[in-house]
Amino acid sequence: MRETKVVCRELDCGNPVAESRGPLIEDGRRGVRLGGCYGNESSIRQCDIIEEPGVCNGEYYHHVTCSESVRLVDGAGLCSGRVEVKSNQSWASVCEADFDRQDAEVVCGELGCGAPAALQGGLYGEGEGQTWDKEFQCKGKESFLLVCDTSDRENNTCLPGNAVGLTCSEPDDVRLVGGSSRCAGGVEWYDQGEWRTVGADGDQEAVGAVVCRQLGCGSTVSVPPGDTTRGVEVICSGSESSLRECWRSSYLLPGLTVICSDLLVQPDISLTDSMGGVFRGHQGPDVFRGYSFTITCSTQPQYPGGSFLLTFTGSNRTQIQPAVNHSAAFLFPAADDSHQGNYKCVYDNYVFSHNFSSESELLSLPITASPLPAFIIRHVVVLLILLTAITTSYLYYKPTRRQKRVNRVSSMDLYVNAMEMVSLSSRAEAGPGEERAAQGTK
Repeated sequence: MRETKVVCRELDCGNPVAESRGPLIEDGRRGVRLGGCYGNESSIRQCDIIEEPGVCNGEYYHHVTCSESVRLVDGAGLCSGRVEVKSNQSWASVCEADFDRQDAEVVCGELGCGAPAALQGGLYGEGEGQTWDKEFQCKGKESFLLVCDTSDRENNTCLPGNAVGLTCSEPDDVRLVGGSSRCAGGVEWYDQGEWRTVGADGDQEAVGAVVCRQLGCGSTVSVPPGDTTRGVEVICSGSESSLRECWRSSYLLPGLTVICSDLLVQPDISLTDSMGGVFRGHQGPDVFRGYSFTITCSTQPQYPGGSFLLTFTGSNRTQIQPAVNHSAAFLFPAADDSHQGNYKCVYDNYVFSHNFSSESELLSLPITASPLPAFIIRHVVVLLILLTAITTSYLYYKPTRRQKRVNRVSSMDLYVNAMEMVSLSSRAEAGPGEERAAQGTK
């Protein structure tokens, strides 16, 4: 996109936003074939021209899209620099007080970059022209900066060193596919609404370096032969911050495969115990002297095999174990003062004919002098909890049993009363004669 950067500059437009191959040029139309630009030329005529103007039968137009009203200048790439806004056919820098993160989100999106990463006055120097006299009030969802609401600036002056500089993250338009890691695989570039295979014929290492840098995957380890899928040719010098700053042609070449140094994900490190010898406080875990503890190293299931190296900071003491189910446990039978310090897991694996390694965060491990008081307190608390539970249960079930006995007595009384009522009813129905006969029989 270095050529498009020159074109946008020559036309006094903003930053290049996109480029694409247009339709087939009509036979008989004239044009030139560019060998490439460095990006700092003021005119496209200063770039290398492979062929002088002539007939371009069978070739394609090159389409360029520039931002119309905002640009980033004096930065390291297309997504960083001093913010300038076009006003009355001239470019004006923006004061830091008139520009916030929501405004930055709009600018980064308008320029085809990722999310804002840094926003600071004087980050990319001072502008030579005028200063924008309005305060932006974007909501962050607008498509263009100049459609945002604005208000009059409270202070009409912008002090030196306050011209706002903006760094956007690189666009998420490059990926590596076909591998078990986001840092290894075939190169694809998102262009014109679809993912396209990238090919390279010349300095493939330079293209790989740009891809690894843009993905945050470290440096290039190797560029093995790609697959048979053919992709658009890309040529880079190796210093570009993103792939879209490289030169692109209409030729189709075999797809490019790149393996970056940060192939392995960062492993995890954790501390466990089985005897209650680890106390987890606000500052992190403490291990009681004399108790056993275990440090576990683990990683995501990217590749089979590998090994874990447990290192102890400030000492040459290390332990190594093979990775079983992508983890390894290091047991320490009895903690003492020599175990106090910082530990780190290093995961090593041999893949793609290269050795790769990745380190975990540090685990700080203090050794507590006497675990006895804390141990007693812990057991006393447990006993108090048990005693409370037993007392509560007793108080609950005791009234319940008493109520059952009362219920049984009440039931017997009701039964006796019912029988007496039945007897009285029978006597009343029998009459006086039958009652006397019954008494005589008795």
